[in-house]
Amino acid sequence: MTKFASGQSVTRFEDAALIQGRGRYADDVRLAGAAQAYVLRSPHAHAAIRRIDAAAARAAPGVVAVLTGAEVKADGLGDIPCMIPVTNPDGTPRGETPRPLLAADRVRHVGDPVALIVAETLGQAKDAAELVAVEYEPLPAVTDAFAATRSGAPLVWPAIRNNVCFELAHGDAGAVDAAFARAARVVKVELENNRLVANPLEPRVAVADYDAATGRSTLYTPTQGAHVIHGQITDAILKLEKEKLRVVSGNVGGGFGMKIFLHPEQALVVWASRRLRRAVRWTGERSETFVSDVQGRDNHSIAELALDGEARFLALRVTTYANMGGYLSNFGPFIPQLALFVLSGVYRIPAIGLKVKGVLTNTVPVDAYRGAGRPEGIYLVERVVDVAARELGLAPDEIRRRNFIDTFPYQTPVESEYDSGDFGGAMRRAMEKADWAGFPARRAAAARRGRLGGIGLAMYIERCGGGNGDTVTLRVGGDGKATVISGMQDNGQGHVTSFKQVLSERLGIDAEAIEVVQGDTDVVPSGLTGGSRFLAIGGVAAIAAADEAIARGTETAAQLLEAAAADIEYRDGSYRIAGTDRGVSIFEVARKAGGLVATHTRNPEKHTYPNGCHIVEVEVDPDTGATAIARYTIVDDFGRTLNPLLAEGQIHGGTVQGVGQALLEHAYYDPASGQLLAGSFMDYAMPRADDVPSFDCEFRNVPCTGNPLGVKGAGEAGAVGAPAAVVNAVVDALYARTGLRHIDMPTTREKVWRALRGG
Repeated sequence: MTKFASGQSVTRFEDAALIQGRGRYADDVRLAGAAQAYVLRSPHAHAAIRRIDAAAARAAPGVVAVLTGAEVKADGLGDIPCMIPVTNPDGTPRGETPRPLLAADRVRHVGDPVALIVAETLGQAKDAAELVAVEYEPLPAVTDAFAATRSGAPLVWPAIRNNVCFELAHGDAGAVDAAFARAARVVKVELENNRLVANPLEPRVAVADYDAATGRSTLYTPTQGAHVIHGQITDAILKLEKEKLRVVSGNVGGGFGMKIFLHPEQALVVWASRRLRRAVRWTGERSETFVSDVQGRDNHSIAELALDGEARFLALRVTTYANMGGYLSNFGPFIPQLALFVLSGVYRIPAIGLKVKGVLTNTVPVDAYRGAGRPEGIYLVERVVDVAARELGLAPDEIRRRNFIDTFPYQTPVESEYDSGDFGGAMRRAMEKADWAGFPARRAAAARRGRLGGIGLAMYIERCGGGNGDTVTLRVGGDGKATVISGMQDNGQGHVTSFKQVLSERLGIDAEAIEVVQGDTDVVPSGLTGGSRFLAIGGVAAIAAADEAIARGTETAAQLLEAAAADIEYRDGSYRIAGTDRGVSIFEVARKAGGLVATHTRNPEKHTYPNGCHIVEVEVDPDTGATAIARYTIVDDFGRTLNPLLAEGQIHGGTVQGVGQALLEHAYYDPASGQLLAGSFMDYAMPRADDVPSFDCEFRNVPCTGNPLGVKGAGEAGAVGAPAAVVNAVVDALYARTGLRHIDMPTTREKVWRALRGG
């Protein structure tokens, strides 16, 4: 019997079933008589489709259907929508990039779906796919966002000029220009934020069943919010009544943003299942994920920082070319805008301007990846601040110390209002833990071993806890169980454990008595997991529902105890007559009342702002260019840490992803052919255990004032703070020998080796 309070490091309740193989992922769903689906994909980055002949494939052994763009059109299916409207500075709307389930006339990236083959076995479907004759007329392709806007670049969509499908301008341009005009120094950095593949442990899966008696379909698919997928399939694509589709997500093996969004295969299997009146399943293979899963980042940016004679910041001006891929994904245009809200970083910057060009290229669509715009924004700020420190001859901590925000609340010029924090304190503590003062001696020791030592510091801040509201329903039954129902979807963060922990504390009952239900559109309310918002929204909704349930039981408890309701108090799972030892448990009250049910919707009142400091120490081998991380120190302010063990796990995972981006990962496309050259784990370098040291983590929390739990969010922090800290350290290691101001991510061995030789 276990009861928990906030602040305890509770191990995950989810893990026992998962490590014993008792999890239920979408690929574990076994439906009788299910056919196997395989997607035929374009081998070209850009091509016109002149003809598709599927006759031979349809006649192949075991094949039950071959569906192409012609059938999509014949059945009147809609396109996958982009749900983010944009108004350009001239008042025009963003360009339209209708994304069909199956390309009929033109393909716009390698991996664009062209046909769906359904057969009795997967082997038969793959064999039949080879018989589909597609006549392509290859067209010129473009993969680089900056290059795509130049005159004469191939057009991804003929009607969209210069491949720019939208433009945004934020900030007071006049104030920014005036600040630059009076600046004593202007520092400029041009940099790339490299493209990433999400690569969750579980690939995408879609299994659809069809009930002929009711005309109802069920889709089993891993998501970060089942209702997001449900609404698009019913409303935009299949044009069904909502009750004709149920979406179920069981265990989800990672998402990192990518599993929020609708991909063609999810709608395709539902459509195929309804056509064939039988179950159809599709499981993505790892090689497919590289050319079909929504990808992340991929920005080309120019950042300029204006400073006065005392190295105090006057203004920041940023122009970003954001690669959107061949089609606008569900939330695609929104992601580069999210950088705006953190462009002040943790510093007083009186004037900030951001221009974004959303650029189409012949690549996989781009959308949110862990951090979603905030890592891109912080990377810009922390790199340009580090360059400024070096050019002005200041230590990296000194230039930051002169510019820290130190009064709260603080209104930035980019909408965000920081409610709390101690940025200087976080940096001081991180420097102490990292033994910053002892680094020169360690650098000298590295030099004696033939290594180049470097140290990098980066501050970060996020904007989290926003978006739509989320609803939680709590049911306390007479059977000794409490059930919490949430539309948010766990994909590795530990939602079950967190819900149990906050409700165990609030209700005063054993954690084992609390059950958590997620991921079934027949049962759960609308909701979405993303943006480090779970506790600030879902957790707050849960404790509010608990309070409502307790209040609803008071009259019944008074009847059972033969007392006045005003004399009833609640604590430790029981209603009691104040001042006596007479009481009755909440479960006995629920039994008498026929259950205690409460539903609460938490609409975010204010955003939250997790922040902190990362310090990285590296050693570079000048003969090979190999970079090794020797020490990694993190101090985070999450407002309040309900479960330090879970929070530290989130920090570790996010930081490893940030390190991967900084040192290794890059979804590299050949600029001439548009082929993805890093299309498997053989050539897309995922970080491994020996790429990272043990992390030295500490929480230095300042409670958030914007929600009752005081939490700020933790899930994306590592991915936000790590890239700049690592690159700052690599540049520091190389500077004495090369005078290098900047090196783009990923800082691969070859890139570092060439930099050391002037290449």
